[in-house]
Amino acid sequence: MGMSLVKLVVWISWLAMAVGAEYVKYKDPKQPVAARIKDLMSKMTLAEKIGQMAQIDRSVATEQILRDYSVGSVLSGGGSEPLPEAKAEDWINMVNAFQNGSLSSRLGIPMIYGIDAIHGHNNVYNATIFPHNVGLGATGDPELVKKIGAATALEVRATGIPYVFAPCIAVCRDPRWGRCYESYSEDHKVVEQMTDIILGLQGDPPSTWRKGVPYVGGKAKVAACAKHFVGDGGTTRGINENNTVIDMHGLLSMYMPAYSQSIIKGVSTVMVSYSSWNGQKMHANRELISGFLKNTLKFKGFVISDWQGIDRITSPPHANYTYSVQAAIQAGIDMVMVPFNLTEFVDDLTYLVDSKVIPMDRIDDAVQRILQVKFTMGLFETPMADFSLVNELGSQAHRDLAREAVRKSLVLLKNGKPGSTPLLPLPKKASKILVAGTHADNLGYQCGGWTINWQGFNGNNSTRGTTILGAIKSTVDQSTEIVFRESPDANFVKSNKFDYAIVVVGEPPYAETAGDSTNLTMIDPGPSAINNVCGTVKCVVVIISGRPIVIEPYVSAIDALVAAWLPGTEGQGVTDVLYGDYRFSGKLPRTWFKTVDQLPMNVGDSHYDPLFPLGFGLKTESGASIVSRSTSSATLRRPGLFIFMGNSSRITESFMLKTTAPEVVAVIRTRGWTSLGIAQHSIQSK
Repeated sequence: MGMSLVKLVVWISWLAMAVGAEYVKYKDPKQPVAARIKDLMSKMTLAEKIGQMAQIDRSVATEQILRDYSVGSVLSGGGSEPLPEAKAEDWINMVNAFQNGSLSSRLGIPMIYGIDAIHGHNNVYNATIFPHNVGLGATGDPELVKKIGAATALEVRATGIPYVFAPCIAVCRDPRWGRCYESYSEDHKVVEQMTDIILGLQGDPPSTWRKGVPYVGGKAKVAACAKHFVGDGGTTRGINENNTVIDMHGLLSMYMPAYSQSIIKGVSTVMVSYSSWNGQKMHANRELISGFLKNTLKFKGFVISDWQGIDRITSPPHANYTYSVQAAIQAGIDMVMVPFNLTEFVDDLTYLVDSKVIPMDRIDDAVQRILQVKFTMGLFETPMADFSLVNELGSQAHRDLAREAVRKSLVLLKNGKPGSTPLLPLPKKASKILVAGTHADNLGYQCGGWTINWQGFNGNNSTRGTTILGAIKSTVDQSTEIVFRESPDANFVKSNKFDYAIVVVGEPPYAETAGDSTNLTMIDPGPSAINNVCGTVKCVVVIISGRPIVIEPYVSAIDALVAAWLPGTEGQGVTDVLYGDYRFSGKLPRTWFKTVDQLPMNVGDSHYDPLFPLGFGLKTESGASIVSRSTSSATLRRPGLFIFMGNSSRITESFMLKTTAPEVVAVIRTRGWTSLGIAQHSIQSK
């Protein structure tokens, strides 16, 4: 009887609180987003609004700071993790702890956690690492890229994170740029097509969705970020964060179309570039951020700075931070990736508003945009992450998708010396084969920068995956003896009777400015490995690089040459095509130069004289399949080439996306292939 009385008292107390509780419109998911934003903003102080405009790194974030400052966002910079080899659950617990701080603030506005997930969930141990964007550009497959976006979203959500700083939609016009591998292509049309990754990351907006309004379709999707606005890939001599010199027409026709496409597809945020346009820092460019992006393109999401991006408005950086804050906010930046000096940012922006230097309506515009994204993605309804998706991290389905992306990204540049039969596909059964090169058994090298650490890693221990050597071992016949030497000398090669050799060489990992290069050479002992091996035994050379590198001096000695870009963790995608389980289908997303003295050199330039032109790529497939495709009466046709090499059952086909047939002939002649039968033909347009 006594227990029943206690229950009655508790129930009456709860009922009294419920009746007396004030209805809060912004917390009501049945209300329209606009009404919720208006209601919440009417309750916010200036301090709370400015707090929403700040993004800080997890290393300086605490629950108390998030509560006291109403901080809008937290991020993990490159390599910033809760602990080494952190599991999905560790990430979720960290994010939720921060979120508890935000929810305990006066208004309980949830923070949004962001991370660089630019080729899969690349900061996280055991995540699937997909090929970097340059490789995806080589696939020419927007649907595949959309699937990669969806898989990445699942893996990011598996760790409790709802926001990614991807995709990079730069149009890299000079491979000397250290971020060129983050660009899908030198051709802006290819980059435009690849913005379909946004639909994978965020979901497909309904047909009734208003253009420019951000869209995120539920708890299995993430907010995306188109970056870096604008012209980041066009800097002089490819120097990172430098100056892009081009007129407005050129800017709008070359670098802006991918942003227009991203906005049409509902992208939630846009990140501003460190670079300048005709001498003016983009982080201070009001004409392009407020004028063009927000007003002309009707972008309704929020604009975010890059890491310490506003600091770099001045030279040296942070020389006059108050001015940097003023210039950036007035230009139209809504959220500032501070990421460390939170109180300095808050104090300076507060001072600028109190002094009437920055009008209140500019602050309100920024906060409204930030809240638009948070409400749209359901962050107020489900601010806390759970463990329901943890098994998505590094799942076999995602690794299979990455493997597919690898094999579709590989570009076959040469297959057989003049007068000889093609070397590829390789036989799985052989007496003894040699695997050589710096990149054959190095997972870090084949993943590239922005993997586990900002600058990537060296070796096989920092995450889980399959090296190219490991893939070869699991592909060849059990009777085939495999000998691995990273840098074999010529005598060793001569003294062994190898049936063939696979030499894997290329660039080391790098990110951003550390990747800027004036010589674009492979690392040693790559050249000696090629010379020692290919002079003695039939060899296929696989180039692991984020861009075209100097290769012309070695091409004549090489039997088969493959551009594999930065394939990521699934090395079996490489052996899938080397051994003929799948055909080569990739096309160069970038012009392959002869010498660095030619740079910058892009298709259409008057001095265009490439080693391999944009769109080049040989294929390995049966003659019957080519004939059936080329004789179909229902196909669109255009000039192209068949190159017949050796026996007729192996026909190599090459056709250009952006160049004329004579240019292809010129390329073939430079490769010493004039002895081969070359026939003009009409082939299916893809």
